Amino acid sequence: MSELVLRCDALGKSYSDGNRIVEVLAEVNLELLPGEKIAVVGASGSGKSTLLNLLGGLDKPSSGRVELCGRNMAALKERELCQLRNRHLGFVYQFHHLLPEFDARENVAMPLLIGGLKRSASLQRAAQMLERVGMQHRLDHRPGQLSGGERQRVAIARALVAEPDCVLMDEPTGNLDPQSAAQVLQLIDELGALQSAFVVVTHDPDIAAHMHRTLELTQGRLEQRP
Repeated sequence: MSELVLRCDALGKSYSDGNRIVEVLAEVNLELLPGEKIAVVGASGSGKSTLLNLLGGLDKPSSGRVELCGRNMAALKERELCQLRNRHLGFVYQFHHLLPEFDARENVAMPLLIGGLKRSASLQRAAQMLERVGMQHRLDHRPGQLSGGERQRVAIARALVAEPDCVLMDEPTGNLDPQSAAQVLQLIDELGALQSAFVVVTHDPDIAAHMHRTLELTQGRLEQRP
């Protein structure tokens, strides 16, 4: 396995809009080490979510490449790509995307079940991760019975339960009240010991300040903030 968890070289993304080409990302380069936490900031519409989708293999680049644990994601067949994402990536979105018909423990267990782990073992590991994020008293509660902050904690537990090499977060506190946002920030700090790398797209300066470094997306290019 490559020493780098995530790497992109000369990454570009453009779209056709009628007779013109709209360039969203151009010549983006990034290297992410195990356990490293970075924030990606930028104005609304600067391409932050597009970048995250490319890093997660949810979209294909127009140019350049993204490597996850040494493998070029764009070169993989769909089944191989799904297996790579399931094993090495965790995702946390601004909207939690929990499945409403399942309780917290079942939601957290989903990546393990998809990966082929037996149900009993998956649920046990899910319960352990929920305890780690302070949700041990909500194992049997469905998303509709949880507060916004609690749902986001469950979503973070789901992202981390398979102990992925990299966790991608898109505005993880953007939909929360200040108290819940502060709790999620504390949780990210506490979970740093897991050695998962984090890429966090955020507009929250408090979250950016807690990362190892902050990168700013401007006019399609990613630059290190001093």
